[in-house]
Amino acid sequence: MPTLQLDDASRCAEAIVDRVGRDIKLAVPIGIGKPVLIVNALYRLAEADRRLRLTIFTGLTLTRPQARTLPERRFTAPLLERLFATYPEPLYVAALREDRLAPNVALNEFFLQAGAWLGNGPAQRNYISLNYAHVARHLARVGTNVFAQLVAPHADGDDARVSLGGNTDVTLDMLPYIAARRRAGHAVVVAGELNANLPYMPGAAEIERAQFDILVDPAGPAYALFAPPKEPVSLVDYAMALHTATLIKDGGTLQIGIGSFADALAHALILRHTRNGAFRALIQRLAAANGAGEEREPFVAGLYGCTEMLVDGFLALKDAGILKRRVTGPDGQRTLVHAGFFIGNQAFYSRLRSMPPEELREICMTAISYTNTLRGDAARKHAERRDARFVNTAMIATLLGAASSDALADGRVVSGVGGQHDLVAMAHELPGARSVVALRSTRRQSGRTSSNIVWSYGNATLPRALRDIVVTEYGIADIRGKSDRDTAAAMLAIADSAFQPSLEAQARQAGKLERNFALPAHAARNSPERLAAALADARRDGLLPPFPFGSELTEVERALSGPLLALKAAGYGELLGTMVKGMGGGGRTPAERRALERLELAAPATLAERLWRALILGAVRRYR
Repeated sequence: MPTLQLDDASRCAEAIVDRVGRDIKLAVPIGIGKPVLIVNALYRLAEADRRLRLTIFTGLTLTRPQARTLPERRFTAPLLERLFATYPEPLYVAALREDRLAPNVALNEFFLQAGAWLGNGPAQRNYISLNYAHVARHLARVGTNVFAQLVAPHADGDDARVSLGGNTDVTLDMLPYIAARRRAGHAVVVAGELNANLPYMPGAAEIERAQFDILVDPAGPAYALFAPPKEPVSLVDYAMALHTATLIKDGGTLQIGIGSFADALAHALILRHTRNGAFRALIQRLAAANGAGEEREPFVAGLYGCTEMLVDGFLALKDAGILKRRVTGPDGQRTLVHAGFFIGNQAFYSRLRSMPPEELREICMTAISYTNTLRGDAARKHAERRDARFVNTAMIATLLGAASSDALADGRVVSGVGGQHDLVAMAHELPGARSVVALRSTRRQSGRTSSNIVWSYGNATLPRALRDIVVTEYGIADIRGKSDRDTAAAMLAIADSAFQPSLEAQARQAGKLERNFALPAHAARNSPERLAAALADARRDGLLPPFPFGSELTEVERALSGPLLALKAAGYGELLGTMVKGMGGGGRTPAERRALERLELAAPATLAERLWRALILGAVRRYR
């Protein structure tokens, strides 16, 4: 049957029902690959016709941030308008937030937008915990009969092909299942929604139009892709990144994720390569003798990327001459990085859209089974992934080496397992490979500081049998194959000193540490003050910038981001002190005036606005 070409998503939804019937099991990709117009059309159809059963399986539904306080609303409103003015959220998002999903609609996600659904009962109940590499098997097992995806039209107007863009991940793994289902005579629909803003990725991401049953080319301009703004990089992020950079072997393989730590790590590797003296000086100033890495020289052979997620940090490493080790596939194509999906800011998408074809071909978007497993051509993968470093982050780690990255101790899901377990397990299989889990030693919430290194925890994304390397801002704990005693000692050495005595006591009570155990001298000085003293000059001099790869924020918004985050984490006493500082006399600096003007608090009209003005002024002064 020839591909049905449509310009209306509603007609696409009706055609899907005509072909597969009223029990629709719909799979759509994670992140930016969602064909929002098709999904919304199917959702409207299900709402209007309760005889229709719609089950949606996806992950990482990206939504606009929800502001709570007056300054947050005023800070985010112009930003959201700039970044997401044309982006349509899936209709199920609002329904899920308000607990009004139609009774004939089920939504299952295997990865949640971090922290966005912690307090939402329906989202928590419908979450399915899966390793990324097992998603395709799950979709086959439940008999998925509709696959829909955002696709990119060919830049040169080639009508024969489209590109899966940033979501080859599970789609490529499902093609054999789709073909087998068709051969068996079972109904299945593959639908694509064209969007010219999606970068056209060549190679394995290219699909013949004939493989789609329905292609929707919506009338009018294409909506913008979801593009999360950059997070500011803290000194804690940089300290973890500098330590981690000493673990990355020249000539090796690199996997990283998204967020402020990933930006910090890419920047730290660039410093190691282009400003080696400064890099070494920073490592020395951090003065962590606990298992510091030995890799400190500039890169000669360079790195090859094999990562489930492509981020702009890889492009920065390529520009710096670090990502330059190419591997050659069976077709003779030379590749700098293999990746399963991507998400980034608008500058990242624009860079991919404008990249010369010969450069773009060296970025191979491929199946998640390729990046996250050794299945298939294992010999080739072993040869390509030499000295691999799989770098991930965690929320909590135990003194015995288990890590929690996806859920709280009470079972509430923060994000999801995703590919972390896949990658860590692979690190234990590949010769010379290591898993590196980066962990901020503490967290601050409601004015209270807690340790992220604990004796035990009610959730483990990574069991302690997979323990390998853990990095905090205070150093490196190499715990692969170590005894429980040595693991506990190494983890204590990278914990914040304020929490070391209680952790040590718990380990001693459990018989994991001897009675006369004593921490090495260097580990007794693990404090935020020492960290700030080590890196403050580099921050002030621009060596460790808050936004190493640029930002969508204006200069005023960048200056405000730190104070607003500090207010969010502050307790009652801190807020009171901040307000008093903001009420202090003296003239306002130009920066303070600009901050107040940006939040429309320069001339407060109500008591609440006057109190917020004092808080903002105090926070800006304290943060400075």
